[in-house]
Amino acid sequence: MEMESTLLTKFSIPGNFYSLSVMAAQSSSYKALSLRNCSYLRNTTALSLLHFRSSSTVKVLSLFDVTCYSTCSGIEYSSSSKRRSRGPVMAAKGKSEGDKQEDGKYKQTVDLPKTAFGLRANSVVREPEIQKMWEENQVFRRVVSRNNGVGSCSFVLHDGPPYANGDLHMGHAMNKILKDVINRYKLLQNFQVHFVPGWDCHGLPIELKVLQSLDQDSRKELTPLKLRAKAAKFAKSTVKTQMISFKRYGVWADWDNPYLTLDPEYEAAQIEVFGQMVLKGYIYRGRKPVHWSPSSRTALAEAELEYPEGHTSMSMYAIFPLLSAPTSCKMLEDFLPNVGLAIWTTTPWTIPANAAVAVNSKLQYAVVEVHFPSGDNSRSSADKEKRFGNVLKNRDKQFLVVALDLVPTLESKWSVKLEVNATITGAELENCRYVHPIDNEECPVVIGGDYITTESGTGLVHTAPGHGQEDYVTGLKYNLPMLSPVDDEGIFTEEAGRFRGLDVLGSGNAAVIEYLGNNSKLIMVEPYKHKYPYDWRTKKPTIFRATEQWFASVEGFRTAAMDAINQVTWIPSQAENRISSMTSVRSDWCISRQRTWGVPIPVFYHVDSKEPLMNKETIDHIKSIISQKGSDAWWYMSVEELLPEKYRNEASSYVKGTDTMDVWFDSGSSWAAVLGKRNGARYPADLYLEGTDQHRGWFQSSLLTSVATNGKAPYRGVLTHGFVLDEKGFKMSKSLGNVVDPKTVIEGGKDPKDIAFGADVLRLWVSSVDYTSDVTIGTTVLRQMSDIYRKLRGTLRFLLGNLHDWKPIYAVPHNELPMIDRYALFQLESVVKNIQESYDNYQFFKIFQIIQRFVVVDLSNFYLDVAKDRLYVGGSTSATRRSCQTVLAAHLLSVVRVIAPILPHLAEDVWQHLPFQFAAEDGHVASSVFELRWPVLNHIYLDFPEEEEVFWGRILELRTEVNKVLENARTAKMIGSSLEAKVSLHASDNSMVTRLIDMCASENDADGLHRIFLTSQVEIRPSLVDVTSEDIPCTGEYLIEGKNKVWIGVSRANGSKCERCWNFSPQVGEYHGHPSLCGRCHSVISQLLPAMAAAS
Repeated sequence: MEMESTLLTKFSIPGNFYSLSVMAAQSSSYKALSLRNCSYLRNTTALSLLHFRSSSTVKVLSLFDVTCYSTCSGIEYSSSSKRRSRGPVMAAKGKSEGDKQEDGKYKQTVDLPKTAFGLRANSVVREPEIQKMWEENQVFRRVVSRNNGVGSCSFVLHDGPPYANGDLHMGHAMNKILKDVINRYKLLQNFQVHFVPGWDCHGLPIELKVLQSLDQDSRKELTPLKLRAKAAKFAKSTVKTQMISFKRYGVWADWDNPYLTLDPEYEAAQIEVFGQMVLKGYIYRGRKPVHWSPSSRTALAEAELEYPEGHTSMSMYAIFPLLSAPTSCKMLEDFLPNVGLAIWTTTPWTIPANAAVAVNSKLQYAVVEVHFPSGDNSRSSADKEKRFGNVLKNRDKQFLVVALDLVPTLESKWSVKLEVNATITGAELENCRYVHPIDNEECPVVIGGDYITTESGTGLVHTAPGHGQEDYVTGLKYNLPMLSPVDDEGIFTEEAGRFRGLDVLGSGNAAVIEYLGNNSKLIMVEPYKHKYPYDWRTKKPTIFRATEQWFASVEGFRTAAMDAINQVTWIPSQAENRISSMTSVRSDWCISRQRTWGVPIPVFYHVDSKEPLMNKETIDHIKSIISQKGSDAWWYMSVEELLPEKYRNEASSYVKGTDTMDVWFDSGSSWAAVLGKRNGARYPADLYLEGTDQHRGWFQSSLLTSVATNGKAPYRGVLTHGFVLDEKGFKMSKSLGNVVDPKTVIEGGKDPKDIAFGADVLRLWVSSVDYTSDVTIGTTVLRQMSDIYRKLRGTLRFLLGNLHDWKPIYAVPHNELPMIDRYALFQLESVVKNIQESYDNYQFFKIFQIIQRFVVVDLSNFYLDVAKDRLYVGGSTSATRRSCQTVLAAHLLSVVRVIAPILPHLAEDVWQHLPFQFAAEDGHVASSVFELRWPVLNHIYLDFPEEEEVFWGRILELRTEVNKVLENARTAKMIGSSLEAKVSLHASDNSMVTRLIDMCASENDADGLHRIFLTSQVEIRPSLVDVTSEDIPCTGEYLIEGKNKVWIGVSRANGSKCERCWNFSPQVGEYHGHPSLCGRCHSVISQLLPAMAAAS
């Protein structure tokens, strides 16, 4: 290190103290923790840079147990002042700001930052420009093609298709951005990334959109083919609109070749999956209860249901008169004919379809006598919403059979006394007979399953096999009749007798209650709030209704599906429990829909026998037709044309089926249509990534179709994220006015309050949240993200500006770097290592925390703050400046790559302003930041001695405490900026004293304590005997590890102020021709001025 650049002077002052001249740009409140054996934790924004040296175990250790105080001649310590010192940059600008000419005469000798990279992002303009550059230069394809060298392999994130029926919302944005972050990271990791975007284009929502756009007359003229054409046009138009939005988010994908579920090749692949399941015996037609939507007039899958809060049903307690008892419970005969079975239901409209009463064989039941309250029979105020039937008004002796454990509950609810006369087991009640409460038919008591409990009701369950899944299973066991006297619109049919023509969810329900009340079968009705299934599209209640449908027998491959789940990596891990529990109890999958816009179930029915015709020949033939002509062919081609050659002579005996497939079967077949079919799209995929609701949706439908046909899951890993809520944690709703539109966030809105934040700020927000649970977003959060983005951009601008004259050949070897520079590189490499670990584990919120703390806080507030002096006034070609630039270049090249997956526009913008040419190890010069590779771990940087790490941690702690005393001195008006101060130190630990003296006497200017403290001088006192408050008015101290004390004193700096660097030095005035300069600046000027004169 040249002494001309870093001048060390041993002043002749009492105590033989060491002192150094120093420049400071600000007073920093840096707080450091150990870099060893620590990790960033969620929501720990107050943490400094933490590092795993050899372990990824999460622990936070503070290296120092610090106790400190500071005083200043009778004035209490205050940290309210944030005043910065005016350093050499301001001095260099003096002339332009109106200062006297002589104040800026060394302006041209100061190395100011130079870059065209703006501090303001101007995202509305700049981001589309960058995206256009990517598209015109085919950067995504070029990078994928280049990632085919040694060690490269493919990575397939299979896109779950969003529904093509409207604008995108914030959930879409978070989903696609998460996918893009992963894909871009994999690109930098030398993976061949294959990401094919997809859209779900069939189904009722699109069909309804078409119908809503037509008037009544147009609807009457709408044929199936015309409707399908309009639906296809609407879906394709929506796909284009959504694609534009996804691109604006900065998402990279094979946009020229997306997969649409309406494409003929996709539909053919879906028919193939269906056919394989048919041939394996997993597809069957049967009549059984399914979720039915009267508002949509179609069957629904479980994934098409939602359970809104606040649904209220009219629940009913009723009596079914007991008719006879088997010999196993002859004791019941003693109570005949005045005994009845008490049942409870929340769907009174299903009573006409009643076929049995089910009991739990393991429960104890009681025959209770009803005693009415004496005197006034008025009810309490709590009973206002209840309506009691004539049964409880009748004073005749009345006996009921109820679950023994529910007797106290029912007494309270019915406001009666129930006296237990006898007990009997559920098993003994089997085969008792009762009279149907409406049609007077004789019906049995049967044994149900564990769904019969004493948590609610009476312990006896009214059973209608045509209107419930458990009822259906019980009905099969006892061969019960399966009645379902309800049509497609939810209206009672002729089978319902006196109730025909009534709406089961409205007037029909009320009519059944009224009938039972009039016939002394009603005990009580009351409102009952509970979760009830609604059609997710029409937002209206559904019913259970037995119809002829096509089903996939999940039971046939359930064990294989459960085994496949165990082979998948689930993120978060609890997601495995969720999908396992759903799959383990899932009933057979109803895959048929009574709609027009969809893929047809390729079946023919015999005109007379109604038997279906569907085998390998017919399915293969239809698949071949659809692959060429699309599924419209099913509607416009004749039966003869659709049948294979061997069946054409029988065409007149068959008709085409009219059912279409469940849209979940559509999207659940995407693995067959895309993975293994598209170039590079490997099956199974490496990752599926969707919202947590897809455990019962796309994750499950994909799993079932893949396991049923191939015996394995279509994915190796599954990552799920929560829902996006508003800032207050409420679900977004247009009616509430709390919707945060991603388009408005990026581009701004008509309202001046709708600021345009840009895509990168939105992406930064996505990286900041723990997506494994529900997340919130709003103006406040976005402003915080924008502020962090701005600071990050400012740091990167600083790096660019101070490398304007840098070339890689100027790099200083690591072993020649000052220790502060080696420490900075150690910090950098530790950060890159931790960030890579977080990317690998999909823990993006940790990356956000690391970047925020390291780049925005630690780097700016310490290293870059200290570096300004040698960068600006240390001399353009000085060793100390070149060493600093070596560190800055390493930071820039690493930081720009680690942020690129999250902030691609910012990273690319930085790269396009790179002031030097950078060639990768293979000699490739990257024209885009994504043509780079992920930073290779530099073990030389990481090989930083542990004792040095501990020592530098202590120096940073010491710096923090020094700043507090400096602030105290500034408050006391003793100094203005820290450049006017001299710091005195006295340590009780000899090893610390030795190191501090060594730093004061450092041969390189960068490691000097005065540079680190940003003061003009530092002296190490061997004793405090001669210290007085007059000499050193402001003092403080702190304890390291509770025992080693360091005393801190602040006084005015010695000497005069250097005009060029603003440091104070006794040497100012000693140099002829440059009397206003310190020794260092004189040395720099002595070299610069002749060169500048020659150049001019």
